Amino acid sequence: MSENPVPIRLLQPLERLRAALTDPARADTAVLACLLVYWLLWTIYGTVTKTPQGYNPDMTELIAWSRDLALGYLKHPPLAAWITAAWFAVFPLAEFSYYLLAMVMPVAALWIAWRLLADYLDLNKRVFGLALLTLVPFFNFHALKYNVNTVLMPLWAVTTLWFLRSYRLRHAGYAALAGLGAAACMYGKYWSIFLLAGLVIVALIDRRRFAYFRSPAPWITIAVGAAALVPHLVWLVHNDFAPVAYVRAAHLPKSFAEVALSGLTYLAGSIAYIVVPLIAVGVAARPSARTLADIAWPADDDRRLAAAAFWAPLLLPIVGALAGGMEITSLWSMSAWTLLPVLLLSSPRVRIGIGDMQRVLALALLLPFVAAALSPAIAHFTANASKPAQSQQALLAAQVEREWHTITPQPLRFVGGEMDLAYGVITYAADRPHALPGLRPPSADVLKRDGMATVCRAEESACVARAKALAQAEPTSRIVESTIFRSASGHQTAPQRYTIVLVPPLGLPR
Repeated sequence: MSENPVPIRLLQPLERLRAALTDPARADTAVLACLLVYWLLWTIYGTVTKTPQGYNPDMTELIAWSRDLALGYLKHPPLAAWITAAWFAVFPLAEFSYYLLAMVMPVAALWIAWRLLADYLDLNKRVFGLALLTLVPFFNFHALKYNVNTVLMPLWAVTTLWFLRSYRLRHAGYAALAGLGAAACMYGKYWSIFLLAGLVIVALIDRRRFAYFRSPAPWITIAVGAAALVPHLVWLVHNDFAPVAYVRAAHLPKSFAEVALSGLTYLAGSIAYIVVPLIAVGVAARPSARTLADIAWPADDDRRLAAAAFWAPLLLPIVGALAGGMEITSLWSMSAWTLLPVLLLSSPRVRIGIGDMQRVLALALLLPFVAAALSPAIAHFTANASKPAQSQQALLAAQVEREWHTITPQPLRFVGGEMDLAYGVITYAADRPHALPGLRPPSADVLKRDGMATVCRAEESACVARAKALAQAEPTSRIVESTIFRSASGHQTAPQRYTIVLVPPLGLPR
């Protein structure tokens, strides 16, 4: 291939960057600097493009959970909410800081991947592989929606790193860290069972399994992981396994044909997300059939261990879906890609030239800069991409608080009604109220003492009926009918009618 991959005026700074990234004395510092810029640019892109649309419901849900810290929640384990609470204990709750938090997850995963790649690739391939990961949409566009899936990205990465090192080195420290990592993954999302089961399978099929299981390493991992999970397991028992019940209710069993189709679309969609790295390696290496076989399932033990650790967590969800009769989506594979550069590049048959490195580096560098530069235009054309109720969250919250303070000087403590609306209101409300109902809602006496607001879209008759029943039970209540025509950023939206019911604190007049 040509060794003149970019215009000559860009070649010198690009070559200086490549030299810094591939210099053993400067590589780590250079990568950290690049990741810092990457973090900032994608945060700017997210802030500019997503603010007119309002927060995604997953993000406001975590704000709600972070106001009521617990060892678990109705839908998921607690780690994402804990991280949210810790972050906003330091930073103000604002769009920029929230998208800054969202981008912590892929940036941390990329740094961990950089460290992991050192065990399998030379510096040239490490840089090429890290650049490839930045071209996977999970590490930028999709990561901007902070939720339990994005939290798994660094957790799966670091657990995989520690497990592989503990397996190869039989090192007690890495074994203990692997156990902590495994527990952290389960505190993040139960989907992590596929990572843990996959790593167990990896340990069992490797030719060095007898040496591994005769060492203290696996038993240290199991003991530390189990001990770390005990508090959450106790919580699950005390709360009748509420997240498990939620999953069963939310994901009703499907026919075998439906599940099989979802498994195929999961796999096809997952591959589609990594099509750019696949093309880049194909163009750079032009692999033969023998090379492809060596990439997919290497002959030497260490590379095969890494390959198995890549394939097992990625493919096991299909088996789980077929066994459980549930549909799965390719978005849930976002935490499974840390080992992709090892799989694609670790074969000695794969050679990456300087020109290929420069092309991929140039693309990896341009993407966040171009995205940030185009973000105002993208924001303009996508301002109405979300539902009106989502883009109007801030305006609705302001109206609820304004109406509340016309009937009482006391702060708004509780907001109920449609969950997505309630989460949006509590996210933007200055009084920092709590959402209802939680897993353990406040007692009737507390609600009478503090009062509450209920918000419904006017067309949601069941929600409106429940809200008005509350109003009828308390004569000092107020019912407000409202229509909002725009988003908080000023963009025109489809009109959305709301019913707001305000039940003031006990003893206060209308």
